[in-house]
Amino acid sequence: MPGVGLSILLIAIGAILKFAVSVTGHGFNVQTIGVILIIVGIIGLVLSLAFFGIGSWGGVRGSRTTVVDEYDDPDVPGGRRRRR
Repeated sequence: MPGVGLSILLIAIGAILKFAVSVTGHGFNVQTIGVILIIVGIIGLVLSLAFFGIGSWGGVRGSRTTVVDEYDDPDVPGGRRRRR
C-alpha cells in the first residue's frame, strides 16, 4: 500500500527537518517546512487507513463470503431440493 509508506516517509523527513536540522536561511524556515511535512504525512496516513483499511490487523477490512445454493434434484416434488 503506497499511501501508508509515503505518509510515513513524509512524517520521517518532516521530523528530521523539524528536530535535527538547524539551518537559517532567507525567505523560508526549515523547521516550518518540517512541521508542514509532518502534518501532511499524518493526514495522508489517516486517509490511507480509512480508505484502504488496516489489513491484517483486523480493522476496517472484512472478509467477503459468497454462498451459492443449487436446486436441481428431480426426485423431490417440484424438482427442487437444497444442495449443500
